[in-house]
Amino acid sequence: MTEVTMTGDGAPRRSPLHDRHVALGAKFAAFGGWQMPLEYAGGGVLREHESVRNAVGVFDVSHLGKARVTGPRAAAFVNSCLSNDLDRITAGSAQYTLCCDDATGGVVDDIIAYRYADDHVFLVPNAANTGEVVGRLRAAAPGGVTVTDEHTGYAVLAVQGPASAGLLAGLGLPTGHPYMSFAAGRLAGTDLVVCRTGYTGEHGYELVVPAEAAGRVWDLLLAAETPVAARACGLGARDTLRTEMGYALHGQDLTVAVTPVQARLGWAVGWRKPDFWGRTVLLAEKAAGPARLLRGLQAVQRAIPRPGMAVLLDGAQVGAVTSGTFSPTRKTGVGLALLDTAAVPADGVEVQVDVRGRHAPMRVVTPPFVPSSVR
Repeated sequence: MTEVTMTGDGAPRRSPLHDRHVALGAKFAAFGGWQMPLEYAGGGVLREHESVRNAVGVFDVSHLGKARVTGPRAAAFVNSCLSNDLDRITAGSAQYTLCCDDATGGVVDDIIAYRYADDHVFLVPNAANTGEVVGRLRAAAPGGVTVTDEHTGYAVLAVQGPASAGLLAGLGLPTGHPYMSFAAGRLAGTDLVVCRTGYTGEHGYELVVPAEAAGRVWDLLLAAETPVAARACGLGARDTLRTEMGYALHGQDLTVAVTPVQARLGWAVGWRKPDFWGRTVLLAEKAAGPARLLRGLQAVQRAIPRPGMAVLLDGAQVGAVTSGTFSPTRKTGVGLALLDTAAVPADGVEVQVDVRGRHAPMRVVTPPFVPSSVR
């Protein structure tokens, strides 16, 4: 988990939907400097997880950062800093990208970039890293380009699951746009943005809503008359869902000590671009081959891998678990681990995870652990 940041008085930040979470009996946890719902009364992680896989769930992910880069050639500036090639997409599209450290190539944060125009890019970094990302961009910005931190100005509501399109369409919101694109909508008397993005592996959307209107939009989503009612879901289910897909979490699977090459995120790097932070060191690492790689683990017997647990092969440590959970869909333990590439060169190798002194056998595999339905 990433570093916790606090408000000026030392208290964690709260979502604009905090009172609604309390009313729903939420259990809270600190995440990225925010107090966010982990799970809700009457549901729990397993039911919330199953709602997203089989119907539709609604998450408050307002802790995610929001930053806006504007001015002449703003998109070109962002493209010269972040890893992916923003010129691969056009206005109205989104892209997964990385902010890397220029000296080490390590991942400062992973980000979704929304390209509005050549002079307008909206960025969604992770909660605790927003200030760092904004600070680095501001320090590098040329004259005329403005980088604005809008972290608390907007709420983000993730509507995820096979019934998500029907739910939003019933409320008059756009749903037909392609994966990794966005469209304008209006609900509860406010303008909002409907993004075809998410972190669950299911067909879904993320709504970027002005903070003052978040409560009205949340209420309408949960009260909508659909064949299957939407369920409020917390960050516990969000974690089991993303782990089943093998999606990396910054602060665990991704850190400033882990490069995109090691994390197997080379697809999110514009290798042919002339400029991006970390380019020189990442090209060298790609050419030489990384000393470690992020791989999937699937339990052979009853056991659950957890972050920090040692991974062993023939009695010697060959890596460590970075993320791990019980998969409600597969009914087994699954996880991600950074493993030594010389010792574990390919999938199929059976390793042991030190689960509180017991060496639990697990097979090295390539995620996802369940099929993706995002498109």
